[in-house]
Amino acid sequence: MRKLLPVVCCFLSLSLFAQDNYEIQVYGSQTQAKHGSMFELHSNFTFSGEKNIVDGVRPSNHALHETLEITTGITDNFELGFYLFTNYTSQYGYHVIGTHIRPRIMAPEKWHLPVGLSLSVEAGIQNTSYSPDKWNIEFRPIIDKDLGKLYISFNPTFGVSLKAADGYTTNSTPVFEPNLKVAYSFFKKASFGFEYYGSLNSIMIDQFHKVDNSEHAIFAAYDLEGNDDWELNFGPGWGLTKATDGFVFKVIMGRRIQWRSKNKTSAKK
Repeated sequence: MRKLLPVVCCFLSLSLFAQDNYEIQVYGSQTQAKHGSMFELHSNFTFSGEKNIVDGVRPSNHALHETLEITTGITDNFELGFYLFTNYTSQYGYHVIGTHIRPRIMAPEKWHLPVGLSLSVEAGIQNTSYSPDKWNIEFRPIIDKDLGKLYISFNPTFGVSLKAADGYTTNSTPVFEPNLKVAYSFFKKASFGFEYYGSLNSIMIDQFHKVDNSEHAIFAAYDLEGNDDWELNFGPGWGLTKATDGFVFKVIMGRRIQWRSKNKTSAKK
C-alpha cells in the first residue's frame, strides 16, 4: 500500500483549494523512485454539497472534479509534482480551474528514523469563481508508520492564502488542515480503512474553536496492494459539519512508469 500512496504529496491532500474536493488524498512519506513517474487521475463527484454561490465561489453540489497529477522522482529522496484541476457542473459547463506545482523531500533511510518522514510544499493559481484564493501555498509534513498489516499516515497540513479573489482581503494567517489515514490489509491484494480530512480555520486562538465554520469529513477507503505499476483508491465520504459537503464519492487511479531501469542507472555510477 505504501507503494500505492502517491509519493509526496498534497494539500487536498489539502490546502484551502484542495479541500474543495479537487484532490482528496492522505499522502504517504515515500517519494517516487528516481527516473520514475506516477500519472494519476483524481476523480470525485459531489452528490450533496453547497447549492448557493458563497463569496463569489460557485456551488459544489453535483460537481464533477477531476485532477491530473504527474509526479517524477528527481533523486532518491526528492520528487516534483504537477497538478491540473478541472470542474464540470451542468449549469456552468467544463472549466480548467488552475495548476499547482509541488516539490517534496523525504528523510533518507540512512537516518534510521522510527517513522517515515517527508515534507511537501504545494503552490499555485486557481480560478476565483471556484476558489476564494487566487494564489495559495500549503506546507504538508507527512508522517507515516507501517506496522505489519496496519498502516497509519498523518499529514498536519498548513494552508496559506497568498492572494485572495478580486474585491476580497487576503488573510495570510495559516489554516490548520489535518489529514489522517488508518488502513488494514485484510487481504493480500487489498486494504480497507478510513481517511479523515479537516480544516480547522485560522490557527489564531480566537478563530480556532469555531466548529461551525470548520470542515470535517470521513471517507471509507479501499486501496489496491502489491502492484508496482498500478494504483487504485476509492470510497465514499461524509461531511460531519454544515460547512462540509454532505456526500462525495472519490476514485484515484494511477500508473507508474520507470523511465530508466535501476540496473542501467547503477551501471553508470
